[in-house]
Amino acid sequence: MTAAPQAAPPAISAMRLLAWSVRRELWENRSITIAPICAGGVVLFAFLTGAVSYVARNHASTMAVATPYDIAALMILFTVFLVAVFYCLDALYGERRERSVLFWKSLPVSDRMTVLSKVCIPMVVLPVVALAVIVATHAAMWVTGGAIRLIYGLPPRASGEFSLLMEWLVIAYGLVVAALWHAPIYGWLLLVSGWARRAPFLWAFLPLSSITAFEKIAFGTSHFSALIGRHFVGWASKAFVPGAKGQLAIRSLATLDPGEQLATPDLWLGLVVAALLIAAAIRLRRYREAL
Repeated sequence: MTAAPQAAPPAISAMRLLAWSVRRELWENRSITIAPICAGGVVLFAFLTGAVSYVARNHASTMAVATPYDIAALMILFTVFLVAVFYCLDALYGERRERSVLFWKSLPVSDRMTVLSKVCIPMVVLPVVALAVIVATHAAMWVTGGAIRLIYGLPPRASGEFSLLMEWLVIAYGLVVAALWHAPIYGWLLLVSGWARRAPFLWAFLPLSSITAFEKIAFGTSHFSALIGRHFVGWASKAFVPGAKGQLAIRSLATLDPGEQLATPDLWLGLVVAALLIAAAIRLRRYREAL
């Protein structure tokens, strides 16, 4: 009797492989979620301390309504950006240093899928984590701030209270725009992470600073540093409508300017550069051996 042919194992969809690869990154890099949560906790503790002392000294006064919420969001966003930078620098370098790349390459997951899962962390996962932590922190500040005011005999809500929901929608828009503008930065850091044999932080920033210095000394211009600045923080002037005296107004959906954003050539050029850098990182992982 001839043995019955064995059925081929079911194929795993690309989206499922990507989801599992992203989950693996979260398992191996707990700082992706822990660092933003810690930043939110520190900001909340500082807010509670400041609110108690302020209301205790000024029973008849009202605290600044929006400022603490803005500071909380900025602190969390800055923490998330730092996490993204250090994650990208270690994403491919770390697995080569620890020689775990030999194990991961033995699994039925392509180099392209692995690198794309690492791209998803700063581009997708960290913005979602940032928004979730900001919402939780703002909600806790809103509840505890109202409770403190009630304890001291003040109305639970200050006059001129702004809309938290509107604030969160604006922040969500800003996170999407920031991720798109930061894409070439993350692509460059991943490429360096896959190429460097040691000191990836130095190799990531030394060429950029050298190009900036050379341009300034040789030509007296700063076009390269201005380009980096636009992708770092300068995108905000394109994402929001300027208010009085040229200041950015980001308090309502009416201040958002996605049309100006999409019409900016630097955005599309940056996305093309990011795609090329990510493709180079995929090729490097295919041939780069463990350290």
